[in-house]
Amino acid sequence: MTGRNAVFLGVLEADVLLGAVSSLKHKRAVIRPVLARLRRLDVAVAEGGDPDLHRRATIGVSTVSGESARVVEVLDTCERLVAGEPELELLSVRRRVVSVDDL
Repeated sequence: MTGRNAVFLGVLEADVLLGAVSSLKHKRAVIRPVLARLRRLDVAVAEGGDPDLHRRATIGVSTVSGESARVVEVLDTCERLVAGEPELELLSVRRRVVSVDDL
């Protein structure tokens, strides 16, 4: 859909492995700056996953635009940012872009 009233939603879910993290406090200290850098891209961001797993986290990102290409561009940028973080290993990424009409 490319009509003038189109709205597209993009969601990215990144499963990451953290380095030598041994506590929830240390995990948050590693993840918090990554989330802050992602937020500078004008996206909604949240940390998920099992809090008892200190070395694993799920980072969720969402964005909305009137152009699907812009949504894909933003999600690509977010994925590159997470993949480039030295204290994280990107294990997998799931993403979806849909028109609001498809929901």
